[in-house]
Amino acid sequence: MQKSHILISLSFVLIFSSCLEQSKKFFNNDGVIFGTTYHIVYGHNKDVHDAIRVKMNEFNLSLSTYDSTSVISKINRNEDVELDDYFTAVFKKAVEISDNTGGAFDITVAPLVNVWGFGFSKRDSVSPHLIDSLLQFVGMDRVRISGGEVVKSAPGVMLDASAIAKGYGVDVVADYLESLGVNNYLVEIGGEIRIKGHNMRGVLWRVGIDKPIDDPKVLNRELQEIIEITDGALATSGNYRNFYIKDGKKYAHTIDPKTGYPVQHELLSVSVIASDCMTADAYATAFMVLGKDKAKEIVEKTAGLEAYFICRAEDSDTMKIIFTDGFAKLIDKDE
Repeated sequence: MQKSHILISLSFVLIFSSCLEQSKKFFNNDGVIFGTTYHIVYGHNKDVHDAIRVKMNEFNLSLSTYDSTSVISKINRNEDVELDDYFTAVFKKAVEISDNTGGAFDITVAPLVNVWGFGFSKRDSVSPHLIDSLLQFVGMDRVRISGGEVVKSAPGVMLDASAIAKGYGVDVVADYLESLGVNNYLVEIGGEIRIKGHNMRGVLWRVGIDKPIDDPKVLNRELQEIIEITDGALATSGNYRNFYIKDGKKYAHTIDPKTGYPVQHELLSVSVIASDCMTADAYATAFMVLGKDKAKEIVEKTAGLEAYFICRAEDSDTMKIIFTDGFAKLIDKDE
């Protein structure tokens, strides 16, 4: 997780107070990890930034496809490796959400992500024949864990957990803070967020959701919505940060594992709320693959999920906003 392509698809702006009330002992920890920035705010009796960094680096050694010594990198090279708890948790959640989304979420999509230029190897010359040849290695039914080992249907099966791992990284930090008895925190890594309690002023945390403006360098960020949230996680996926233009056509980073091609539909971005960030992260990606209508059906029948969809209106450059009833309750009506 050392390049920004796996991170910039999730786009948030955090709305913080301009000053901290030091008497409440809130700490701000900032830095760079997984190829992106992080911002962590928490109320505690001491600064635990060093310990948080240790947790993050441990996590990176499990799931980074940009670290040749990581667990997932060794799996991709078909080497013997002892699976750790981080990898196992991500794999089990990936299987669960793949099942719930009819295969729209799929961590075996790595060969396709790479060939389109959004993965951990250079972009190749794409052709229908090449895509067809790679699809034989894609599908969650082509990989499983058995006896503490990853078993593949073929050596060419490769994993890319970028659409779920960053969210889980947020959970790892949040769970660590809770293990210390921290009841008020905000953990944000590359736009993925998990929140508990209240901020330093004793009110709900306020988070801004970006407008889906094509802006790969993040120079023209505008807020679409501000929500007030506590005790939950929020993740957004969209195709307005990580993309490229070739021969006048836009190719975005969200790849449909069924067709092998970047998705092309009216859904510009989706924000998902869940109890944990790993779940929110994975569903946000799956919903970008599925499109608004199928995604909305899944949200409505899945307990604990809320969603906010930004779509391109038909025959128009304007945007259409659709959100669940639960999400509507979080929107700041004063903004």
